[in-house]
Amino acid sequence: PIPLEQADVLPRRVPVPVLRPPLDLCRPSGVVLDGTRRVLIAEDRGGVADALATRLAERGTAVVRVSASGSEDATAQVNAVLAGGPIHGVFWLPALDVEPDPEALDLAGWRAVHAVRTKALYATLKRLVTEGPGPFLVSATRLGGVHGYDATGPYAPAGAAVVGCTKAYAREQAEALVKAVDVAASAAPAAVADLLVAEALSDPAIVEVGHRDGLRFGISLDVRPSIEPAGGVALGSETVFVITGAAGGVTSAVVADLAAASGGIFHLVDLAPAPRRDSREVHLFRTDRETLKREIVDALKATGDRPKPRDVDRRLMAVEREEAALSAVEAVEAAGGRATWHGNVDLRDAAAVGGVLDAVRQAHGRVDVMVHAAGLEVSRRLEDKDPAEFDLVFDVKVDGFHNLIAGARDMPVGALVVFSSVAGRFGNQGQTDYSAANDLLAKETLALAARKGLRGAVLDWTAWDRIGMATRGSIPTIMKAAGIDMLQPEVGVPTVRRELVRGDAGGEVVVGGALGALMTERDTTGGLDPGALAAWLERHGLPRLMIGTIRAARLYGGIEVETRLDPTEQPFLFDHKVEKDVPWLPGVMGIESFAEAARLFAPHLHVVSIRDVHFESPFKFHRNRPRTLLLDITPALVPGNGIVARAVLRSVTQARADLPPREQVHFSAEVHLDHEAPPVPHVDFTRPNGKHGRAVGKNYVYEHFFHGPSYQVLDKAWVRGDRVIGAMSQADVPHTAPADTPLATAPLALELCFQAASLWQIRSGRPMGLPRGVEKVVIHPPNGATGPVHAVVTARDGGSAFDGLVVDPEGRVLVEVEGYRTVEVPS
Repeated sequence: PIPLEQADVLPRRVPVPVLRPPLDLCRPSGVVLDGTRRVLIAEDRGGVADALATRLAERGTAVVRVSASGSEDATAQVNAVLAGGPIHGVFWLPALDVEPDPEALDLAGWRAVHAVRTKALYATLKRLVTEGPGPFLVSATRLGGVHGYDATGPYAPAGAAVVGCTKAYAREQAEALVKAVDVAASAAPAAVADLLVAEALSDPAIVEVGHRDGLRFGISLDVRPSIEPAGGVALGSETVFVITGAAGGVTSAVVADLAAASGGIFHLVDLAPAPRRDSREVHLFRTDRETLKREIVDALKATGDRPKPRDVDRRLMAVEREEAALSAVEAVEAAGGRATWHGNVDLRDAAAVGGVLDAVRQAHGRVDVMVHAAGLEVSRRLEDKDPAEFDLVFDVKVDGFHNLIAGARDMPVGALVVFSSVAGRFGNQGQTDYSAANDLLAKETLALAARKGLRGAVLDWTAWDRIGMATRGSIPTIMKAAGIDMLQPEVGVPTVRRELVRGDAGGEVVVGGALGALMTERDTTGGLDPGALAAWLERHGLPRLMIGTIRAARLYGGIEVETRLDPTEQPFLFDHKVEKDVPWLPGVMGIESFAEAARLFAPHLHVVSIRDVHFESPFKFHRNRPRTLLLDITPALVPGNGIVARAVLRSVTQARADLPPREQVHFSAEVHLDHEAPPVPHVDFTRPNGKHGRAVGKNYVYEHFFHGPSYQVLDKAWVRGDRVIGAMSQADVPHTAPADTPLATAPLALELCFQAASLWQIRSGRPMGLPRGVEKVVIHPPNGATGPVHAVVTARDGGSAFDGLVVDPEGRVLVEVEGYRTVEVPS
């Protein structure tokens, strides 16, 4: 097998819900809903259409309502609607209805679900775009409010096909507002109607958007390496594989890799018949393709017709598939495994697929790894895409998935791997069917994994280089022009095995290098209206000392903040001169900036902790001149951890006009947010007395420390063994300007812990340390705190790290610090 490390050459990107600006912080979308507009509503059965129609009518908008059962019905209804005038926009609501349990559906019922939701949407849009510029589209789903990307999985996964189709439509109609709006399972009809109108009118930057718990989400990508080697699927000679699309070049290569790693039992399923081991055409394909091509041309001439290039290509492709099929079988046998070819199987045929699974059931009684790799793609814009073509592309993947799961219903299935595409994740021009099918398979797999507890992996492939259908024609040239890397087989092939065998793998993964145009933002500011921010901060009482100007809120770049700081104005700067006459930004104020920025779009959340803080390089103010700090922060939903905001504080400087700008990262951290504040702990605390020995006084401390008056937080301290108890100074010296500036954290209390640790280092005969990193900081509001406070800091492992608490006389904990690490102060 290919070394598994090859799969880690590319970043392992996973879709994640990220916080988006509230709608009243967003720019207008350009959509108009008034008496000059006519809007189509495709009805749901839960009352949202009624509520939405009422709201639009109140604005004077003309509303027409349809309820289609499939493509033909939708086309007929839209024809009737267009007879009354043009349609300026579409609200598509059928995916708000909760579909029946997919495991209780037969194939006819499964198809009916998607006919109403997705195929009717395709037919409606196809008919409308033939009349001129495409109308705006707002589709609605009930996947759960974050498009299914949470621990519980998608609530109503059939809606994902609507999302995929919507995203492809957005690629084809770049000038139109297009959104797929996802809501929570319990969202009431009136609330959903309000959201749909608001989303239609605001934020032109985002296509996938979700609403849950008062928060607004988009779907971005995060790099989540898979590094845990144990706990996944154990591959061996008795591992039973069922793999569809086995005659595809990519699938054949993956089979070879899995076979070499396991020597297992492979049931290979495809529409192609069993490959011939003695085929002359396959032999020539492997050894002399020019001769093969000449023989194909000669054979076509012998029929009396003039050979057309497409006929030659079609025959070559058939030989290529037979060769790939034979290669898969040979690879299994070469590894000592067993291969059974199930040919002439149309995955849309429930009986045929069921027959394959019956054979597996009788032979083994289980499926350890099921890989649904089958699929085909025909790129054609909506106005040119024939309904039969849409059905074919969609059904092979979608009906095939249903038939596989139904056929294995009473058998244990250990892992399910689905071959998806970047077209499903991002949408793509000409691929409304392919995007819809792939997004659906992704969400159905996530839902099945959550419901059944099996291992589910969805691989959103980019186009492969050297093997597969994307190597033909103009696709490589188009990919290069779009800035999208082709996927090298030696990297892509072992990715399937990685997602199976590593204990922390699984889920949906985008597999590719540079993604170019696929990740291009639709709006320069990410839809944010910077002018609305000041009023927003004021209205919600958010701390903003470290928040200057919010430049953007990009889907793939996060929130971008610029803040100008002047060391002649702020005491926390001019009293923090580590080097002579050179102020440094205090680490505690870097943490303050992260906490302030993390709540910008979620003012009702609480900062429960700040973790993995790294102080990588000092932010210096040379010659006491003002500088601009740049904050990049991306608050994302992390299953099991709530909202986690990954934050970076950096700077960009340009020494000379003829030199490129220099970017430097100074601090980074993760800010954890939740709807509830962490409970305030209490500890047994006795104020220091004679038993603690002689105190170190403030004068002694600041003979050694560099801090100015506002940062002289240690009044006195007791150092004994591995512990320091530091009393906080009661001197009323403001460290911010204005002095009463609201703050998100408690910088001086945290500074008290840091300085107590430095004092322990000095009293232990070591150089004084500056902050290098912190594992975890928890700030509790000082509600009910009384009297003077003390820091209790304990050296860990001989001073390699420190843990600390700041407490009041009653033992109420105000600050918790875990794993504080230092670096030696420059001499």
